Amino acid sequence: MLSGVTVPPWVSGEETKPAPMPLLLVQSFVNTWDADHRSDLLLDPAAARDWLAQAGLWSADSAPDPAELHLARSLREGIRAMLVANSGGASPAPGDLQPLQAVAQASRPSVQVGPGGQVSLGADPAGPPGAGLLILLLVIRDAQRDGTWQRLKACGNPDCRWAFYDRSHSEAGAWCDMATCGNRIKNRRLRQRHRGPDVGPGRA
Repeated sequence: MLSGVTVPPWVSGEETKPAPMPLLLVQSFVNTWDADHRSDLLLDPAAARDWLAQAGLWSADSAPDPAELHLARSLREGIRAMLVANSGGASPAPGDLQPLQAVAQASRPSVQVGPGGQVSLGADPAGPPGAGLLILLLVIRDAQRDGTWQRLKACGNPDCRWAFYDRSHSEAGAWCDMATCGNRIKNRRLRQRHRGPDVGPGRA
């Protein structure tokens, strides 16, 4: 993380190339799956509830049910596919975007007017708990409008796919060079063979 910068508690300690707020929320959501540590914060209901609640994406005291967790993970991987495209990879397939479309269609946005007359759009507080995922789509929309979206990318290595923010002038930055990333993954897999099966970013 950038030195001297106070970050929200839901931001991973591995976030060395953070996006500006509020796009950092999308980046951190994508990075709830960590290939290096083979961990997925959206796999366990209690861990998912804690992280999503801290990030303002979950409004219920109870943990997400299996269907809600499946949607959250599917949405995450759909966004990741978009970040791969931002890095020069293939455009998202229709199936990648389906979870985003499902969230958009199932959620009712709420228009709010602040004390100074600022008009903002957010998730309807009266909606279902998972409606908070709509916030991610609204952040993406704003970032696409202000030009910051193209700088949010995913590592080009298909075994990594960590989301990072490219602050380079040329907008050609990378999370890590392929050799370093490949060696780290190879060492991780060697350790994993002695521990048991991997946990991947699946949508099940």
